Amino acid sequence: MPQLSLSVQFASPFANLPTANQFRKWAKAALRVDTEATIRIVDEDEGRALNLAYRDKDYATNVLTFPLSETPHLMGDIVICAPIVMKEAAEQHKLIEAHFAHLTVHGVLHLHGYDHEDAHQAELMESVEIQILAKLGYANPYLIT
Repeated sequence: MPQLSLSVQFASPFANLPTANQFRKWAKAALRVDTEATIRIVDEDEGRALNLAYRDKDYATNVLTFPLSETPHLMGDIVICAPIVMKEAAEQHKLIEAHFAHLTVHGVLHLHGYDHEDAHQAELMESVEIQILAKLGYANPYLIT
């Protein structure tokens, strides 16, 4: 089983966020190789600033992934914007916990090289996410009610 070294940073004032242990469980479920990562939970201002600086997009997005290295093991950072996740969960009638789980898995898969830039890549990544989330007890995140 791949090993995970994970730091979770809470830089958002929101209450009722998932715990570091929950983020660890979700990240570990998506591991394919040994990984060292940081998950940083941010507010909308930091999420927007990062998205602008690294993707030239002037808005906060739900998750950003920054792969850093593949050797001697996979390393990277995942930034999850709490207010965006909560807003999306409400709009999509999803449990907040389930949406955080999905975006954590999504971010870890990006660290592993998965992408959704074209239809084939998106289909593959989504199918892997659905399988991992089902094992964790969560519904298909792409079925929006």
